[in-house]
Amino acid sequence: MVRKMTKELPPEYFDGVVAVDVSPKTVPHPTRSEIFTLGECIPLPTGPDAGEEGVQSRIVLYHGSFQELARLEAGFDWRGEAWETLTHELRHHIEWRARRGDLEAFDRAAEQNFARLDGESFDPLFYLDGEVVAPGWYQVDDDRFLDLTVRELPTTVDLAWHGKSYGLAVPAGTTLPAFLTVDGVEDPPPGELVVVLRKPPRFWDLFRRSDPPAHLVVVATARP
Repeated sequence: MVRKMTKELPPEYFDGVVAVDVSPKTVPHPTRSEIFTLGECIPLPTGPDAGEEGVQSRIVLYHGSFQELARLEAGFDWRGEAWETLTHELRHHIEWRARRGDLEAFDRAAEQNFARLDGESFDPLFYLDGEVVAPGWYQVDDDRFLDLTVRELPTTVDLAWHGKSYGLAVPAGTTLPAFLTVDGVEDPPPGELVVVLRKPPRFWDLFRRSDPPAHLVVVATARP
């Protein structure tokens, strides 16, 4: 199946890819249960003076990891997940050849989002490395983030979502930055809808430790 998929993509995308392999290995996440690495783009050493043409990689998809997820998810889409994994790892290779790091930044954002969901410490600006889906809106996996900079904590927040207007009451005593997970909207995203309130960045913030973000769940009130 994977070999057939490689024929569906332009051959020039594979310049410098020495192999696309399917390994029987299962690669679990080192700290998070029920998460497995489905594939990797492994750079091959080419020497410090190699230019774009000298960048080579090997792409590996891990069949054992796919099997584990198939056991966990009813109706697991083998072909869809394999296609997403193959193109994801191929993009890594293409960006390395172009000396860009957009996808690596997105991967870091996804890792930080896992930490947020698991109640661990995380970079409060991680979502800014996600996909920009609209002005001020970012997507990391299935979650959507609205980035709002405020000088002081507001009592209410206006939210426009999917063509409808809502009001959010911000609990008193909330500290900034704050991640407000929003419930009660029509047509919610597949994951969480999160409004992030933060202060505008200041130069001296680079030299001081920031407080951990506040996490709260708020219920949206529909407006006419």
